[in-house]
Amino acid sequence: MELKDIKFDCKYFRGEIPCIPNKLRDKICDTCDEYIPIKTKILIIKLGALGDVIRTTPLVNKYRELYPNSHITWVTLSPDILPKDAIDKIYKYGFDAVYPITHQKYDIAINLDKEPEACALLTDVNAKEKYGFIWNRTENHIDVATPAATHKLITGLFDNISKQNTKSYLEEIFEICGLKFNHESYLLNVNKELVSKWTLLKEKSQGKKIIGLNTGCGKRWSTRLWATDNWIELVRQLQHNNYFPVLLGGVDEDAQNKIYNHETGAYYPGTYSLEEFIAITANCDTIVTAVSMMMHIATGLQKPLILFNNIFNKHEFELYGRGTIVEPTTGCDDYYGNTCTRQHHCMHDISVAAVYDAIVKHS
Repeated sequence: MELKDIKFDCKYFRGEIPCIPNKLRDKICDTCDEYIPIKTKILIIKLGALGDVIRTTPLVNKYRELYPNSHITWVTLSPDILPKDAIDKIYKYGFDAVYPITHQKYDIAINLDKEPEACALLTDVNAKEKYGFIWNRTENHIDVATPAATHKLITGLFDNISKQNTKSYLEEIFEICGLKFNHESYLLNVNKELVSKWTLLKEKSQGKKIIGLNTGCGKRWSTRLWATDNWIELVRQLQHNNYFPVLLGGVDEDAQNKIYNHETGAYYPGTYSLEEFIAITANCDTIVTAVSMMMHIATGLQKPLILFNNIFNKHEFELYGRGTIVEPTTGCDDYYGNTCTRQHHCMHDISVAAVYDAIVKHS
């Protein structure tokens, strides 16, 4: 075989190492019957946070539908959350990603982050079409690649305008890319072996519905935290009505979850890696959370969801008809705030009864 016979434009071509058809079936380019020429090269820049990365994945499904023979590259700070079988090339952001990306050509390049490094990367990328946010080198500030991104830029800069928004995040990013959101589903990297391991939850539940209670809210948005007494009362009400509550959280929630476990006897599996946390969640029937990352994991797993909300615009959340948003009956004064200005915290105005009723509705 000669150099001219190599199919550099093949979907399976991996550069310096053998492609999968060669590795598994000894195929070589000049006689390969698995050759698929790439018609469209697409780059998605979505660095973080992790929940934002997950909720951007419906774009992949849309582009696969529109461009069946496309090659999709994604650069992110959270590569482990993305399914490798659905995205052709996944880079972890850094020099090893930026250098090759800026030396390739793309048909479509998208940046949905407003951080300077992400905007600068889209500016430097060689692409026929660019969508989202770029860096304006002339005036030295963030800018829009096309007018379609203007609305999203403005709502990010001005809280009073953001409050008026009635579009979900997915509607917004699809519009930015010149697309229409038709409830394309999330993509999520799920370890099936770990999911099988955690079927032990079903054994422990003895046939009861498993309700995953993600009790924390992270350090950044502590204004979303529900009161300890409320969690304890909810757990006891679930137990009394033949549900099997499971306490969920990370390292930051560990001490508090141990208290809930001690007070109620509710099952607490402890803290695990993100991969195993997803597997545990996959074995729950319904999820209750105030954390948007858990919301996106549950949505990716297509789990019914009860989502606490106070400081965000509820319209930005897309629950796919599988959930309920519960909010304080008195509203919230601290839009996107990480401190509460009320003497009586608004999260106290989300009743246990309202949360329990939502669980019953979705269980």
